[in-house]
Amino acid sequence: MQNYLTPNFSFAPMIPERALGSRVWDTEGREYIDLSGGIAVNALGHCHPDLIAALAEQSQKLWHISNIYTTKPAQELAQKLVEHTFADKVFFCNSGAEANEAALKLARKYGRDHFGGHKTEIISCLNSFHGRTLFTVSVGGQPKYSKDYAPLPQGITHVPFNDIAALEAAINENTCAVIIEPIQGESGILPATQEYLQAARRLCDEHGALLILDEVQTGMGHTGKLFAYEHYGITPDIISSAKALGGGFPIGAILTTDKIAPTFGPGTHGSTFGGNPMACAVGSRAFDIINAPETLAHVEKQGQKLQTTLRELGDKTGVFKEVRGMGLLIGCVLADQYKGRASEITAAALKHGLMVLVAGADVVRFAPSLLLNDEDMAEGLKRLEAALTEWLV
Repeated sequence: MQNYLTPNFSFAPMIPERALGSRVWDTEGREYIDLSGGIAVNALGHCHPDLIAALAEQSQKLWHISNIYTTKPAQELAQKLVEHTFADKVFFCNSGAEANEAALKLARKYGRDHFGGHKTEIISCLNSFHGRTLFTVSVGGQPKYSKDYAPLPQGITHVPFNDIAALEAAINENTCAVIIEPIQGESGILPATQEYLQAARRLCDEHGALLILDEVQTGMGHTGKLFAYEHYGITPDIISSAKALGGGFPIGAILTTDKIAPTFGPGTHGSTFGGNPMACAVGSRAFDIINAPETLAHVEKQGQKLQTTLRELGDKTGVFKEVRGMGLLIGCVLADQYKGRASEITAAALKHGLMVLVAGADVVRFAPSLLLNDEDMAEGLKRLEAALTEWLV
């Protein structure tokens, strides 16, 4: 097939055509088990009937309206997010990058408004990932994503992840925000320690800085909680959300408190498509299913099963030296002799009818549907073992 898209993506050698649950079929009719979840987006699998119904219902009512109006779907989804988190207010946008951009702008404006023009510095973690806008790619601690776009926004400091001493040394009276992924996603599914996030909360309080948690990938049930911060015994000032928030329909958001939200007064920030009625209607229906106790319990149970079996497979083949993560957000770290070859494994898996991801060059990533059943899990792991066996020859 002729490709008419810009060459910034390296497309797989198949074209998905339809999908249902955790199964995908390509244009040739071949079936795949999807344990990638659209990079942690398809939280309820593909084409969940409740989400189809919500989209169909809303499509007959209102597709888009100017943001000088609010809508019932936007208010309903925002209310659910507020009632089940620390937050008091929600800002809707379209993606994780936009959510983080809004969070960082909000933090800088809050610092200036309440402390003065000096309070603008942002602390982020090395090897973090916060999006692809110029601001978020600069805040993300991976020069490979930002080096071609200099000059970059200034006032950003990067410190090692999970290093309390480094954070203590970096934070000061000029710091307006510290932004952290509770689990570093793109750099290898590496969870923050409880001590680290609790120290970050304490240091932000001591220095009048805001704690932003990037929950674009960890949020909406992937760790067995609605949001990952609930595992850590802390309350952030802002969290960013996207990916699974819409169950596959594009939407992003930031959640914050009544103390901070007024900083975004009329005209200070916006989004043409933010709070789109169809996205919010789908997101609202997805929220109800994701936040159900039985769904979150299922995530924890299936996550334990998947991690256990992946460890066994790692021991059997020698390919994985560590399996880490929370819930159904899992990373398999390659043994030293296979470092840098994660993309080879994902390609081998695809040939055997399995869709998985990389998280950096050394980690194979799994982010399947939160509703993943035993049959699809078993079949997916069977195909993974066959792929690894062939790849090792």
